[in-house]
Amino acid sequence: MLLAFIPSPSIGEVHLGPLPLRGYSLMLILGIAAAVWLGGRRWAARGGEKTVVADIALWAVPFGVVGARLYHVITSGELYFGKSGDPVKALFIWDGGIGIWGAIAGGAVGAWIGCRRKGVALSAFADAVAPGIALGQAIGRWGNWFNQELYGRATTLPWALEIDPAHRPEATPNLATYHPAFLYEWLWCLGVVALVLWADRRFRLDRGRAFALYAAAYTVGRFWIEYLRVDEAHHILGLRLNDWTALLVFAAAVAYLVATTRRAADRRDGVDVGRLLQQVDATSSPKN
Repeated sequence: MLLAFIPSPSIGEVHLGPLPLRGYSLMLILGIAAAVWLGGRRWAARGGEKTVVADIALWAVPFGVVGARLYHVITSGELYFGKSGDPVKALFIWDGGIGIWGAIAGGAVGAWIGCRRKGVALSAFADAVAPGIALGQAIGRWGNWFNQELYGRATTLPWALEIDPAHRPEATPNLATYHPAFLYEWLWCLGVVALVLWADRRFRLDRGRAFALYAAAYTVGRFWIEYLRVDEAHHILGLRLNDWTALLVFAAAVAYLVATTRRAADRRDGVDVGRLLQQVDATSSPKN
């Protein structure tokens, strides 16, 4: 007998007259707004104009949407280009199917364009918006709750997520509650926000290091959360494709952090040595 569980919403959308308002879309919009808000505050705190982040977001968000859809279509090509697939449906983004990895990659391209137009360094912009991206992801994950998706293996834990029969895996049609993977990622992303804000305040991360820290921290959580999932996915050597993507992004982010931190330390050491030599020269120079 279950002591408690998290219910899923009975409906995923409401109609405002002829217009449908989907819970998934609403949470994505709120997530984007939160990311822009926090990014704008951090950019202004660093001496920039607060509106710059919103201006660049006008480029980053559309490119991110396209990238997210492309990632899904490429990694799930059999749904659209197989014998029973319909290529035209690859354009029907409103039917669902986006990937966070494609969103970040596409958003980076859009941000690069926006930064060039604004005369802003991409690395500085990325550092400013890094915790905001994690906050946006945390909020956006609640869209999966409305869609009854992104859940893990069956469980009877008190925080288990109830899934309606129509959305359950074919392998466990008679089991009603599963690990709320979306909730785990929500909590993890909030932790990433706190980590990046603390580390940036403590170590004054720059040159893309705050963004690299966000990427490394997020992928650690995404790896084990992805491992819990039971929905269909491509597997390579026993791991889901998204797990391999998380591992590659983590390795790249850590390598970048190590390399840039060493360069920053070398620059500081060079400055300290230079100052020491100047002091030695000043004290050893003959006085008139």
